[in-house]
Amino acid sequence: MNDRTQAIPVQLAFPLWKGGLTLLFGAILWLIPAPDGLADNAWHMFAIFATTIFAIIIKVMPMGAVTMIALIVSALTGVTPLNGKGDQVAALSGFANGTIWLIGIAMFISRAVIKTGLGKRVALWFISKFGSNMLGVAYGLALSDLVLGPGIPSASARGGGIMYPITQSIATAYQSEPGPTARRAGAFLMLCVSQIDAIVCTMFLTAMAGNPLVAELARSQGVDISWTTWFVGAIVPGIASLLLLPLALYFFYPPELKKTPAIPGLAREQLQKMGPMSLAEKILAFDFVLLILLWTVGDMLFAIPATLSAFIGLAILLVSNIMSWKNIIEEHTAWDTMFWFAVLVMMANALNKYGMINWISGHIVSYVDHLDWLTVFAILVLVYFYTRYFFASAMAHISAMYLAFLAVAISVGAPPLFAALVLGYTSNLSMGLTQYSGGPGPALFGSGYNSTGQWWGVSFLVSIVSLLIWIVLGGAWMKLVGFW
Repeated sequence: MNDRTQAIPVQLAFPLWKGGLTLLFGAILWLIPAPDGLADNAWHMFAIFATTIFAIIIKVMPMGAVTMIALIVSALTGVTPLNGKGDQVAALSGFANGTIWLIGIAMFISRAVIKTGLGKRVALWFISKFGSNMLGVAYGLALSDLVLGPGIPSASARGGGIMYPITQSIATAYQSEPGPTARRAGAFLMLCVSQIDAIVCTMFLTAMAGNPLVAELARSQGVDISWTTWFVGAIVPGIASLLLLPLALYFFYPPELKKTPAIPGLAREQLQKMGPMSLAEKILAFDFVLLILLWTVGDMLFAIPATLSAFIGLAILLVSNIMSWKNIIEEHTAWDTMFWFAVLVMMANALNKYGMINWISGHIVSYVDHLDWLTVFAILVLVYFYTRYFFASAMAHISAMYLAFLAVAISVGAPPLFAALVLGYTSNLSMGLTQYSGGPGPALFGSGYNSTGQWWGVSFLVSIVSLLIWIVLGGAWMKLVGFW
């Protein structure tokens, strides 16, 4: 019997220079003595955390692999043992966090939206009703994203997986291709989808994977953000943004084609090809409505937490066989997100518990305590928003900066809930700044309709309008509902 085993090629999972640079960065931080007033475990946790974020930014390995190595280092060095005792944070504590399961389950449900075709049907229906002119097409896309947003916690899945193909087909239908005819329709629509997706991410706690992380980080500062709280704070500025930002884009970067009389008919034709709603789509639509009801009033009226509501929604899909257990197991993105999410939450909790966040915020406050809280908070929001140019990952940006900025805001007297929500909303709005900031940007920009200069220039102008809406109108609205 000739038993042959095929040789498996072995090579490093990352470029050697990236691994070496990350190791050097982490070693230098670890070996620096802890500053006065800071315990060794706080400084060592910071060294591990900062090295993790550094590795994520330069893309040494996938985020899940990077966070797994960070967890191992943290446990081996005793900074966060596997079973924490006393004041220690357990390395595996993040995996028991209910919010992590909420975002994972929402990702499972979002796969069903794409699998059944319900997401495409919703988008085509709105386009068939509003698509007779280019601005109407933009609003049709906005309404589609808004309807799908609460149950699809992935800007990439909504904007890139559902909206992008439809947008591409609309542009092509009017002979708008990358190059000389890009400004005819495609260039405007691609930027529209990018900005719309960022707004919808901002409106719902479950519309983007980073939002539950924001809620967890805020909880470590004593601020409790529920699904309903997030939604109530965002509803007025969110609707205003969906109405005004397409108009702003239409003014700053107008399409050459203004009327699109053929688009509603094209959308209706595609809907006819899809046929009537299937039973699976009807059950999924019911599940969507049920989840939104449970997320908005379930906790208040029936004491059903948001995570348990998500489990109920997933159970309905499993019982009806819209999603099989095999589908759940094979949903790699959701499991990957849950893993690195859990590790990041654990490290953030450790930084806070060991005193690192208080130490950082205390030093920053010492330089700005002569200013009123409103001025300091405005500066924090602007810095937090525009530093997104340096991050290609929403999670990296939130993980690196949100907790420290929130701690500083609270320390100078900003109302805690108001500060937590505004910084959380800003985390999403900044996704529209560049083509690499997260969400569907890479796919939309990769279509070739816009140059980098066009994308950055127009997006910067739109960002000013967006910030004014969310800070001025949003601030007034949150004052009215008692959030500050």
